Amino acid sequence: MNAFFLDSEHPWEDLGAGIKRKIVGYTDELMAVHVCFAKGAVGAIHSHEEHDQVAFVVAGSFEVNVDGEVRVLRAGDAYTAAKNLSHGALSLEDGSVLLDVFSPQRREFL
Repeated sequence: MNAFFLDSEHPWEDLGAGIKRKIVGYTDELMAVHVCFAKGAVGAIHSHEEHDQVAFVVAGSFEVNVDGEVRVLRAGDAYTAAKNLSHGALSLEDGSVLLDVFSPQRREFL
Protein backbone atom coordinates (compact mmCIF):
# COMPACT_ATOMS: atom_id res chain seq x y z
CA MET A 1 0.00 0.00 0.00
CA ASN A 2 1.22 3.50 -0.80
CA ALA A 3 1.83 6.02 1.97
CA PHE A 4 -0.65 8.41 0.30
CA PHE A 5 -4.24 7.88 -0.84
CA LEU A 6 -5.42 10.16 -3.65
CA ASP A 7 -9.14 9.70 -4.15
CA SER A 8 -9.02 10.49 -7.88
CA GLU A 9 -6.58 7.61 -8.47
CA HIS A 10 -8.80 4.93 -6.95
CA PRO A 11 -12.06 3.80 -8.60
CA TRP A 12 -14.96 2.58 -6.49
CA GLU A 13 -15.37 -1.19 -6.15
CA ASP A 14 -19.06 -1.94 -6.78
CA LEU A 15 -20.31 -4.41 -4.17
CA GLY A 16 -23.86 -4.46 -5.56
CA ALA A 17 -27.16 -3.58 -3.85
CA GLY A 18 -26.28 0.14 -3.85
CA ILE A 19 -22.96 -0.18 -1.98
CA LYS A 20 -19.44 0.58 -3.20
CA ARG A 21 -16.08 0.93 -1.45
CA LYS A 22 -12.50 2.19 -1.71
CA ILE A 23 -9.67 0.99 0.50
CA VAL A 24 -8.05 4.15 1.83
CA GLY A 25 -5.05 2.55 3.51
CA TYR A 26 -3.90 -0.42 5.52
CA THR A 27 -1.17 -2.12 7.49
CA ASP A 28 -1.23 -5.63 8.95
CA GLU A 29 -2.98 -4.28 12.06
CA LEU A 30 -5.21 -1.51 10.67
CA MET A 31 -7.42 -0.77 7.65
CA ALA A 32 -9.53 2.24 6.62
CA VAL A 33 -12.24 1.88 3.97
CA HIS A 34 -14.65 4.42 2.43
CA VAL A 35 -18.06 2.80 1.92
CA CYS A 36 -20.67 4.70 -0.12
CA PHE A 37 -24.38 3.80 0.05
CA ALA A 38 -27.35 4.65 -2.15
CA LYS A 39 -30.51 5.63 -0.26
CA GLY A 40 -32.09 2.50 1.20
CA ALA A 41 -28.95 0.36 0.82
CA VAL A 42 -28.44 -2.00 3.74
CA GLY A 43 -25.30 -3.14 5.47
CA ALA A 44 -26.90 -6.29 6.90
CA ILE A 45 -26.57 -7.04 10.60
CA HIS A 46 -23.46 -9.13 11.17
CA SER A 47 -20.49 -9.50 13.51
CA HIS A 48 -16.77 -10.11 13.16
CA GLU A 49 -14.90 -12.83 15.03
CA GLU A 50 -11.49 -11.25 14.44
CA HIS A 51 -12.04 -7.52 13.85
CA ASP A 52 -12.86 -4.49 15.95
CA GLN A 53 -14.55 -1.76 13.89
CA VAL A 54 -15.18 1.96 14.20
CA ALA A 55 -17.45 3.49 11.55
CA PHE A 56 -17.41 7.28 11.12
CA VAL A 57 -20.21 8.96 9.13
CA VAL A 58 -18.46 11.14 6.54
CA ALA A 59 -21.60 12.21 4.66
CA GLY A 60 -25.35 11.64 4.78
CA SER A 61 -27.12 9.66 7.47
CA PHE A 62 -27.72 6.10 8.59
CA GLU A 63 -30.02 4.17 10.87
CA VAL A 64 -27.50 2.05 12.74
CA ASN A 65 -28.11 -1.03 14.89
CA VAL A 66 -25.35 -1.97 17.33
CA ASP A 67 -26.13 -4.95 19.55
CA GLY A 68 -29.88 -4.25 19.27
CA GLU A 69 -29.64 -0.52 20.05
CA VAL A 70 -30.83 1.60 17.10
CA ARG A 71 -29.76 5.19 16.51
CA VAL A 72 -29.80 7.64 13.60
CA LEU A 73 -26.27 8.87 12.91
CA ARG A 74 -25.37 11.86 10.74
CA ALA A 75 -22.13 13.30 9.35
CA GLY A 76 -19.64 13.63 12.19
CA ASP A 77 -21.15 10.78 14.26
CA ALA A 78 -19.66 7.30 14.65
CA TYR A 79 -20.24 3.89 16.18
CA THR A 80 -17.94 1.20 17.54
CA ALA A 81 -18.49 -2.54 17.13
CA ALA A 82 -16.02 -4.67 19.04
CA LYS A 83 -15.34 -8.28 18.04
CA ASN A 84 -18.47 -10.47 18.06
CA LEU A 85 -20.84 -7.49 18.54
CA SER A 86 -23.71 -7.45 16.03
CA HIS A 87 -24.06 -4.32 13.91
CA GLY A 88 -25.62 -3.10 10.68
CA ALA A 89 -26.69 0.08 8.90
CA LEU A 90 -29.46 1.40 6.63
CA SER A 91 -28.64 4.42 4.46
CA LEU A 92 -31.20 7.19 4.82
CA GLU A 93 -29.82 9.41 2.02
CA ASP A 94 -28.27 8.84 -1.37
CA GLY A 95 -24.49 9.21 -1.28
CA SER A 96 -24.15 8.48 2.43
CA VAL A 97 -20.56 7.52 3.25
CA LEU A 98 -18.94 5.66 6.14
CA LEU A 99 -15.24 5.55 6.87
CA ASP A 100 -14.85 2.04 8.32
CA VAL A 101 -11.73 1.41 10.35
CA PHE A 102 -10.82 -2.19 11.17
CA SER A 103 -8.22 -3.77 13.41
CA PRO A 104 -6.60 -5.93 12.22
CA GLN A 105 -6.88 -5.40 8.46
CA ARG A 106 -9.62 -7.18 6.49
CA ARG A 107 -7.40 -9.46 4.37
CA GLU A 108 -10.41 -10.60 2.32
CA PHE A 109 -10.83 -7.00 1.04
CA LEU A 110 -7.42 -7.03 -0.67
